[in-house]
Amino acid sequence: MTERVTHLERSTKSQDTASAPPVKVLIIDNDQDHAETMAEALERAGCVCRTATSGPEGAKLIREEEFDVIITDLVMNEIDGLGILTLAKQEQPETEVILVTGHGTIQSAVTAMREGAFNYLLKPLDLAQLRAVVQKAAENVRLRRANVELHRRLDETFGFEGIVGNSPQMRAVLEKVRRIAPTNATVLILGETGTGKELIAQAIHQNSPRKNKPFVALNCAALSENILESELFGHVKGAFTDACSDRVGKFEYAHGGTLFLDEVGDMPMATQIKLLRVLENGEITRVGSNDPIKVNVRVLSATNQDLEALVEAGRFRRDLYHRLNVVSIRLPSLVERSQDIPILTDHFIKTFSKKHGKQIKGMTPAARHRLQTHNWPGNVRELRNVIESMVVVDYDGILDVDDLPEHLAGDNGRQVDPGNVSLAALVGRSMDELEKMFIAETLRATGGNREEAARMLGIGERTLYRKIKEYGLS
Repeated sequence: MTERVTHLERSTKSQDTASAPPVKVLIIDNDQDHAETMAEALERAGCVCRTATSGPEGAKLIREEEFDVIITDLVMNEIDGLGILTLAKQEQPETEVILVTGHGTIQSAVTAMREGAFNYLLKPLDLAQLRAVVQKAAENVRLRRANVELHRRLDETFGFEGIVGNSPQMRAVLEKVRRIAPTNATVLILGETGTGKELIAQAIHQNSPRKNKPFVALNCAALSENILESELFGHVKGAFTDACSDRVGKFEYAHGGTLFLDEVGDMPMATQIKLLRVLENGEITRVGSNDPIKVNVRVLSATNQDLEALVEAGRFRRDLYHRLNVVSIRLPSLVERSQDIPILTDHFIKTFSKKHGKQIKGMTPAARHRLQTHNWPGNVRELRNVIESMVVVDYDGILDVDDLPEHLAGDNGRQVDPGNVSLAALVGRSMDELEKMFIAETLRATGGNREEAARMLGIGERTLYRKIKEYGLS
């Protein structure tokens, strides 16, 4: 076992890259010369490498030190590469593992990827490819570790917890929030149920000059017309049955602050007319009264419906739609921002471990794979509920497939589990069938990343795209 540190000139493409610590790599290979060759190649790229020449030696290092990337030979005595992979995912869940072998088979490749390996390389190695794969793996590790810092910065910027994500879609949303929050413009927040529309409304309020005034939320779909108007505008004593005293409505209560109207598409037409009047002249009139009351309120609204279609159908006022839609923000579904699923998963594990007094060390690759491939009709809210359920029912500190709710514990409609298929079971299948299966599993393992899948398969992206169309894959 050797340790070496080489100080080389690093890339200065960005300030972040230049200031990043060197990638720490563990190389495990029975062939010491091969391990030394890989280490020397990675040192030229600025990595810090440790080598081990047996599975047990590598396992000892994994238990004692933290690594960004682990490169392990697949075929070794005592503890093989898959054993190292399993141990690494238990001891260092954020670390990426790359398997290297001269004995490549469809079964071993698919098994490795399904168990959480970052990549699978065949001997003889292309050292340039090795450096590129290690760099990509290190970027993934740093992205996950940056989640804590990202969350801290969001807390400082927006003044609350809840928005977590580093996908391009969520970065664009947060950038738009940053730009519009200081204004008084009305904002229409669009998105499916469970995407976090109220959290975005809170972020707008907390980053605005009104942040020290009330933030008031009202669900327009949950109330009848009469009750909704009373909730919005208040009422005077005797205005209707049970109106035993004067009551301040949400507009008055939110004076100087922000009123968030959720599910605004379900607002009755009569109430829409009164809301439009408030937006135009800044005055409300309590139910049962003739006296106008001046209010200074910023209105944010949200809906999971197509308001333009409702306007065309005569179910929503066009003039109110334009008043509410001075600025719009569309929140992506969780499937659209699937890159954020691991970050959200880790965030919710920490949140609910603390809430329920559990010691959760991590989640198995198999369970993460189920989360990554689920279609999430309930979006982030559904993922949050699933993780809380898993934390509550877990008994061994590692969230696994057996902790998943029933609707996620099935086989996700797969006809074959290639990770558990013997080579004998593949005999007799056509090459097209094997190719389709291998491409499908590689796409699943990469979370649908076609560029990464094409690189792993050793084919061009255009070829992969053609194969996807040819085999009817998605």
